[in-house]
Amino acid sequence: MTKKETKKILFQDNFSHFPIGEFPFDPDHSATGEYHFITETGYVGNWVNQVCNYTYNGSGPSWIITEENGNHYMEQMRIEKNKPHRIFPTLQTGSHLWFDYSAQVTLRRISTKGCAGLAFCMQNSLNTLVFLLENNYAKLVYRHKEHVGTLCETPFLHNCDNDYLLSVSIHGEEVICSINNHNVLKTSTPLAAKGGKIGITADCPTQFTNVLVEADYTTYTAILAKQEKENQTITTLKSQYPTMKLWKKIDLKNFGTSRQIRFGHLTGTEEWHIVLAQAQKRVHRDAYAHISCLTAIDLNGNILWQKGEPSEHSAVLGKISADMPFQVYDINGDGKDEVICGRNFEIQILEGATGAVLQSVKTPLSTEEDASLIGVPYHIYAFDRINPDGIRIANFSGNSKPSDLLIKDRYCRVYALNAKLELLWKYQSPKNTGHFPLAIDINGDGKDELLCGYTLLDSQGNPIWTLPIETDHTDEIVAGKWMEDSEKGYFACVSGTQGFFLADFQGNIVMHDFIGHAQRISIGNYCPDLPGFQIIVSNFWGHQGILYLYDSKGNPLWEMENECNGNILAPVNWKGDGTDLILLNADITKGGLIDGNGHQAVSFPNDGHPTLCCEAIDLCGDSRDELVVWDYHSMYIYTQSDGILTNCYHPVKYPIYNASNYRGEYSFPDTSYLTFKENPLSIK
Repeated sequence: MTKKETKKILFQDNFSHFPIGEFPFDPDHSATGEYHFITETGYVGNWVNQVCNYTYNGSGPSWIITEENGNHYMEQMRIEKNKPHRIFPTLQTGSHLWFDYSAQVTLRRISTKGCAGLAFCMQNSLNTLVFLLENNYAKLVYRHKEHVGTLCETPFLHNCDNDYLLSVSIHGEEVICSINNHNVLKTSTPLAAKGGKIGITADCPTQFTNVLVEADYTTYTAILAKQEKENQTITTLKSQYPTMKLWKKIDLKNFGTSRQIRFGHLTGTEEWHIVLAQAQKRVHRDAYAHISCLTAIDLNGNILWQKGEPSEHSAVLGKISADMPFQVYDINGDGKDEVICGRNFEIQILEGATGAVLQSVKTPLSTEEDASLIGVPYHIYAFDRINPDGIRIANFSGNSKPSDLLIKDRYCRVYALNAKLELLWKYQSPKNTGHFPLAIDINGDGKDELLCGYTLLDSQGNPIWTLPIETDHTDEIVAGKWMEDSEKGYFACVSGTQGFFLADFQGNIVMHDFIGHAQRISIGNYCPDLPGFQIIVSNFWGHQGILYLYDSKGNPLWEMENECNGNILAPVNWKGDGTDLILLNADITKGGLIDGNGHQAVSFPNDGHPTLCCEAIDLCGDSRDELVVWDYHSMYIYTQSDGILTNCYHPVKYPIYNASNYRGEYSFPDTSYLTFKENPLSIK
């Protein structure tokens, strides 16, 4: 082997293959990507932009491709640093299996009002080492979750006019950083030994070019061997699970929708039906969205009934990030599911089979002073009556089955109604209601308490306690007895910039992890070899699409980045053996079902199926889940390739009659994990 051959190129890019213009981004960036798979169009080369255009509804790209003297530059052009969440714009490339490599990039700081540099040993965009220039210093920093720590630094004068060649060399735990081929920093850290991807990063305008990553021949060969071993592991894993088989394909014609669907038995038989809601925005973004069309269909796509007028422009009209106020549930106990919805400033109970209005009542008047309301655009409530943001089935009355309703406005008020649609009580939150308050019987008296944002209410709407948190709002909540060797119940919450936390039923926070903007959560038997259940969490705004797995007590197990948004995290009973898989999204490469090690166990077929939305639900009746994927035009339903089985494991899962885009999900062996007799007033 010649000396020239002792170095192997892992990656090289001078951006000459990129056309001048914008690096692909989501110009309409909104909360839609929290639970929809949104893909940008355009050429990205081998780069991934996992740090989203974080301003709501977009404000232009973070990255553009520019040219000077025949050279192409990838230019970071964003100057906001904390709007609305702390972010570090980063383009990343490479493999998590890379190790012991050298990396370099040439950069020009066209602004020195921030930092710019080379990320390396990157596990994800919020878990990385960065060699950067900032405030006339050269620094080696470690970014992890909300923590940024300087490992070492040295003065280094630099300006906006010159190019600087930044280089890093990693060997085991040793890191050497150089500028213009002169060593400036040297340290040892176990973080380097983990290896990982590389990235270019800046929080102020900066031009990058000539990225080069190399490794010696021995390391290069070892990296290839690691990749082959991982591929074999995944192949072996997939062989242990049935593949997906297309069961139903439905043309949604003009009544298709986003993730606004509900499942139920509308005719009183075991036959499943689906209700789809199209929506329109009113006044301001998603603050007052309303149902414009309701369509009930069977699993063959036949229409039972339709209320409202469907629109062929639903892909535009239907980009709603909020819940639409409707549920499917047998609220009157006649053995048939009704459709309970909020339309035209009324709460309506519709006959499931026909859509006929069985009962209705006007929504409450907005009588409070507008200045006292939380989250109201322009500081004025738009309508005289409440525009419902969501509906939940609950049991505040202590009936034999849940028969009460909880409706809410966007962020401030909740209203409890009985089965006759009479007002039981209302509550105006001084903090924020969150998206979907959780009703659960904590003390075992047959009546639900309500975790409304950060405040626990009793069955009559009186506050019991409030968590010591003042900012942001709760996106999703799970309650249960999931900890190993414990009969105590807990809340697991994801709450935006407050990250992920566990709280007991007495209002004590027992674990708190600031992971950026925490968005989704579920609990299941993801790692059957571990005691208790495991908790998986994702984030979205800013550094989006990072998955965190915790044990039953909230200790971190691993984190990964599948480089996708719209990760649902639903627990899926796919094999029927008691092990839960995790549903990400419907992308054929990076989505599918992963196991408790983060490996893809089941993938979606490359059959042209829609990828916008996905859901897991048992439709065939053997206790195992089917996978439903759809967009505005079509719906595909997949079942297992091994056919319908008998005697499968049947978990207790989140009730389908309380569907929401903001529901925290769970999968437990039986109802004992959801049965409590605790005093929420006692402090232990």
